[in-house]
Amino acid sequence: MPEHAESYTVLRRGAQVQHEIVRKRSRFQTVLCRVETPEEAQRVLSGLRRENPTARHHCSAWVIGAERSIQRGHDDGEPSGTAGAPMLAALLKSDMPSGAADLSDVLAVVLRWFGGTLLGAGGLVSAYSDSVLDALHKSAEQGDLVTRMSMQRFQIPAPITESGRWENDLRAFGAEVVDTDYSSDGAAAELLIAVPDSTTQIAELHRHVARLSSGAAVPEPAGHHWVDRSGS
Repeated sequence: MPEHAESYTVLRRGAQVQHEIVRKRSRFQTVLCRVETPEEAQRVLSGLRRENPTARHHCSAWVIGAERSIQRGHDDGEPSGTAGAPMLAALLKSDMPSGAADLSDVLAVVLRWFGGTLLGAGGLVSAYSDSVLDALHKSAEQGDLVTRMSMQRFQIPAPITESGRWENDLRAFGAEVVDTDYSSDGAAAELLIAVPDSTTQIAELHRHVARLSSGAAVPEPAGHHWVDRSGS
């Protein structure tokens, strides 16, 4: 991912994807859910431990942040490197519907119920990796993956008689019209809009507003936020 991500893939809010595989009678149940802080990941993991006390292992991996700067994999008693690392690799390297390996803000927990037969290091790596990969594939099939996009807000002063036309024009341009504020005397309006936070998109906005206003209006930065957008 770029140093300053403009967008990345996340699970939609409220989604909890579950998938189970069996290897030599050992059950591996993966749970995927969206988290945005390590503390939230730990709370979800603790809850799954309480709900599934008979599972021998509760292995986990998470990737958090627009630049995926927070990463962790935990083996939870399995031989070192056989669970957390392959789970983390599955989260980091899997291509998303966007075409990029850009999944973040995600927690994967694999619960293992031992089936009585040792799998060996290679068998464990394969089982934990495959379980997460299958869950990711299921999440894509179910439409649970969405794009989280960085948006830059701008304020644009508009003549009161032109504000409605400008709103429609800016929507057609591709901007999100967040709000319109009217002056107390009703003589002027100020549009609050948002566009994808990219140098190209912002430059195009400035050119578009200059044409729309015959050079009279200049978009003024008004903050930044992230939004989830489906269908991408």
